[in-house]
Amino acid sequence: MADHAFGGIKVRHLYKIFGPNPAAHVDAVHNGMTKAELNDRHGHVLGLRDINIEIPSGCIQVVMGLSGSGKSTLIRHINRLIDPTAGEVLVDGVDVVKMNENELREFRRHQTAMVFQKFALLPHRSVLDNTVFGLEVHGIERKAAVEIAMRWLERVGLKGFEQKYPNQLSGGMQQRVGLARALSNDAPVLLMDEAYSALDPLIRTDMQTVLLDIQKEIRKTIVFITHDLDEALRLGDQIAILRDGEIIQQGTSQDIVLRPADDYVANFVKEVNRGRVVHVEAIMTPLTPAVTAAHRDGRATITAGTTIEEAVRMLAAAPDGDVIVTAQDGKPIGAVTFRQLAAAMVNAQETGHRHDAAPALAV
Repeated sequence: MADHAFGGIKVRHLYKIFGPNPAAHVDAVHNGMTKAELNDRHGHVLGLRDINIEIPSGCIQVVMGLSGSGKSTLIRHINRLIDPTAGEVLVDGVDVVKMNENELREFRRHQTAMVFQKFALLPHRSVLDNTVFGLEVHGIERKAAVEIAMRWLERVGLKGFEQKYPNQLSGGMQQRVGLARALSNDAPVLLMDEAYSALDPLIRTDMQTVLLDIQKEIRKTIVFITHDLDEALRLGDQIAILRDGEIIQQGTSQDIVLRPADDYVANFVKEVNRGRVVHVEAIMTPLTPAVTAAHRDGRATITAGTTIEEAVRMLAAAPDGDVIVTAQDGKPIGAVTFRQLAAAMVNAQETGHRHDAAPALAV
């Protein structure tokens, strides 16, 4: 397996302008020229403006936005399928932008793998031969390559289908082949560009589950592009929202839902089921002597990181209608009541103001 300490990504002051003389317009864009002005005055198209993202190793970074926001342009800079107009793309501290042709080829072969929206399977090759393709390119002996490929095909639920061809598979099954092929290469960075967007909703949810389950084991650095907020909130350790080539907001799912940066983001999140996203610590009454005493007396507990929806089910069995919230180490950090949970699920203002009007803990 790859060294999983590897794979952290830093994007610094990244600009992409499309046109015959893009470098001549970086300063104007930096100083505030809009996408429309750049096109109208100079006939150039602004792809990305001053993108800064830091992605820790082993993290799922979701980049989301509407069509034309620049999200696919951004992910293609990480393996330099697109050259930037200005800026740095550091992978494990090495600037991809400065790599020569040979260095870039080796980087793409060994340090990144990509899963595409359109599957990109070779129609004349079986499922197994599609999966071993990258290993063949690496020069790995056939027997060893087949062993690796079969392990990943089983892991994504395709054991028994290895001799089938792409046209014999459903869309979801084809995407599983694409995922198995990418994982077989054991690259520390996995790039997924609208990987599930062509799938039906139920299949899409199933593929999200597959990815999350596998990620618990492999801890890759994953950059996942989507235009779907529910998908972003479910998958992302971190989320960046793009509009017209700019990052409008970065943060966790909690940040995005509870503290939208502007009306654009607020419109994205207004229909979100907060109960499946917001964690109990976002709405709890913070630690007080009464909370500490209740914990000491054996009051029921719930661990920080539990979603509101999960907590509602657990609280239904709590004898006094409230529970102590504890950190991962078991220490009390607050308390939450059924009333707070219910309000948070239906009222954004309740979560936004957090515990200002929280009822006192019953002790």
